[in-house]
Amino acid sequence: MAQTHPPRPTRLWRNARLATLAKTRAGLGIVEQGAILVGGERILYAGSEAQMPAPGDVGGDIEVIDCEGRWITPGLIDCHTHLVHAGDRAKEFEMRLRGATYEEIAHAGGGILSTVRHTRAAQPEELLRQSLRRLDALIAEGVTTLEIKSGYGLDLDTERKMLRVARELARQRPVTVCTTFLGAHALPPEAGGDKDAYIDEVTRTMLPALAHEGLIDAVDAFCEHVAFSPAQVSRVFSAAAAVGLPVKLHADQLSNLNGAALAASYGALSADHLEHADEAGVRAMAASGTVAVLLPGAFYFLREKTVPPISLLRRHAVPIALATDCNPGTSPLTSLLLAMNMAATVFRLTVEECIAGVTREAARALGMADRCGTLEAGKLADLAIWNIDDPAELVYRIGFNPLFARIWRGR
Repeated sequence: MAQTHPPRPTRLWRNARLATLAKTRAGLGIVEQGAILVGGERILYAGSEAQMPAPGDVGGDIEVIDCEGRWITPGLIDCHTHLVHAGDRAKEFEMRLRGATYEEIAHAGGGILSTVRHTRAAQPEELLRQSLRRLDALIAEGVTTLEIKSGYGLDLDTERKMLRVARELARQRPVTVCTTFLGAHALPPEAGGDKDAYIDEVTRTMLPALAHEGLIDAVDAFCEHVAFSPAQVSRVFSAAAAVGLPVKLHADQLSNLNGAALAASYGALSADHLEHADEAGVRAMAASGTVAVLLPGAFYFLREKTVPPISLLRRHAVPIALATDCNPGTSPLTSLLLAMNMAATVFRLTVEECIAGVTREAARALGMADRCGTLEAGKLADLAIWNIDDPAELVYRIGFNPLFARIWRGR
């Protein structure tokens, strides 16, 4: 039997201050005089420079980078985005500012179906071009991993097109992309108002086909009065289980349909939004290990009043992640740093919760906690190096990007 050997050290970042986010360390897992040793794509060591094992006799093969006292965190993770879409909804935003109602905007051709029309009409090359601009904004702030949902196609061909573009983004940029099928996002106009018939199409045709093509990493749905009922979502989740895919849920954003508990009953990776979740739902999430993904951009943009149940999530030790919810209608946000500031300001999260929410807990929300989200041996060498004096600056500042360098898989 062939013997495997650990990777040889290739790069060393030294003279750094680390926020490792490792659970074995308190708080942010701070190491004041730290170093990170990398072999290929993986971290070999992250901790005190004084206690670092000798890299070995590697001669000139190892590159040493002096961080000059800068802070290093795990690369940031945006665990909930609708980044791939065509067009925007700036006009309807302007209409709302002038007092137009939701019904008036919809009658004028606005709303989610406006994005569906633009996305269906866009050629893959144009969809890719528009999406790259949004992705580049996230990368510029230290994002090394993100999730991208479909859901603006609502037919097999366009959902496939969106997911292929999401995969192509990961080929054109040094970033990890997780794809999520969100066919149960809204009802397409050609469905004639028949939600059950459309769910038949999602579960019997679209989901199996896209899963067979290897385009899906997870399955999502929108459980709300304006979208799909718990019974309809259950059908989607059962279909996901049949092809071995994990699930997540847009849950309890506008009302309490017990979406948090529903997500937990299927062992969902995450339940997202959660403004109207109750204690029973939070308890269920705690029992199932389902991560709470909070989306302050949508809360802010929609001028919501009901804050997610932060105290309940803390009391029951439910992991809290944060994301941009980048989408054209309710959160046109491409800054995870601003999302952290919003979460601290409007949800009153702590600095530690915010930073963990876009690293360690965001990795858990994607089912990737074994690969990224902390600075620990064995994890992917995804790093963000910052020109800051204290980690709190990442949450405190508004419209300021202190990123010095971004490392993806050791490069």
